[in-house]
Order: sequence, then structure tokens, then C-alpha cells
Amino acid sequence: MNFQKADFIASYGISSQLPESDRVEFVFSGRSNVGKSSLINRLCSRKNLARVSSTPGKTATINFYSVDDLYFVDLPGYGYAKVSNADRDRWDKLINSYFEKDRNNELLIQLLDCRHDPSADDVQMLQFLHYHRIPFVIVLTKADKLKKSQIAETQSRFEKIGLQYGSQKVFLTSSEKGTGMEELKQYLESVLERSQEQQE
Repeated sequence: MNFQKADFIASYGISSQLPESDRVEFVFSGRSNVGKSSLINRLCSRKNLARVSSTPGKTATINFYSVDDLYFVDLPGYGYAKVSNADRDRWDKLINSYFEKDRNNELLIQLLDCRHDPSADDVQMLQFLHYHRIPFVIVLTKADKLKKSQIAETQSRFEKIGLQYGSQKVFLTSSEKGTGMEELKQYLESVLERSQEQQE
């Protein structure tokens, strides 16, 4: 899988606008300031493929990227305190409508900040994934902010949290340093291979 063969397709603010689901989709979810754009850029070895917003919480769209023969689907960031209830409701409807459609989403990548326990919004998302039996992994961001002595304990703690909600795996990453990126890429490639084998 060629992660560098990547292009921005479009941003969609209404579920009816979403493109046809004609290929495997990897979905990215997380708080509005957790580093989704930075992770997507690092995975694809591109600086500005996914634009990093200077105002968290302003992106109320689902962003689609073509990466080799699949889609990266970036859900709108949640949990930013300064948005209105109307904005929150619109985001909720947009995210729900994505999952209600019969889409070819093979895996969701749930981003969590490794420095903090999951927020109430994070827990709500984990419960949503568990309830709807959506296959997902947890990707911990900002690992470069941890001391070396904290790494093993942090990984273990989030693995226990992930088990409660059915997470398949936990990756400790840093978009800044590139930590964990190769392991995550290999896992995504293995999921894609399994999907292709099942379709044959």
C-alpha cells in the first residue's frame, strides 16, 4: 500500500453529499485538538494534505482523502467547549449518519491524547463504537511529550481502557517524531489485505 499516493478529495457537511462507498474506508475520530490532521499528514509523508486548523472546533465536515486504492475518512473533531449546542447537534447527526449508511468502513482509528485520561466525550465515542460493534484501534497521540519512564505505564493503562470497549490494539504515536507510525502502517496494511481476501 502506497501511503504517499494521497490526495484530498472534498469536505462534506451534509451526509447526502458523501461520495459512493466503492472502496475500503479507514475512519479517523477524536477530539478537535488531538492531532488527527497531523497524524494523517505523517502517515502519508505530506505536510499539508490535511489542513491543521488554527481554531479547534471549527471543522464541522467529514473530509475524504484518497490514499492509494482506499479512502481515509476524517470525521469532525468533537468536544470543543466553545461551540454552540446547534453545532454539536449538527456534528452528532453528521457522524451518526455516516455510520448509519452502508459504507465500506473496515476500521476506525480512535485518537486519544496519551497525557490525559479519556474525556467524557472520548468515553461517549468509545461507548458508541462498542455498542455498534464498529471495529477500531486506539491511537495515542503526543507520545513525544511523555518521559521515558511513563511510556510502558501509559501503554498498559490505555490497553486496559481499550479492552473495556473492544479495541483491537493500542498504538503509542508521535506525529512530531514519527514514533509508532511504521507499526500503525503495517497494521492498516494487514487490515486491508484481510478485507481484500474476504472479497475474493
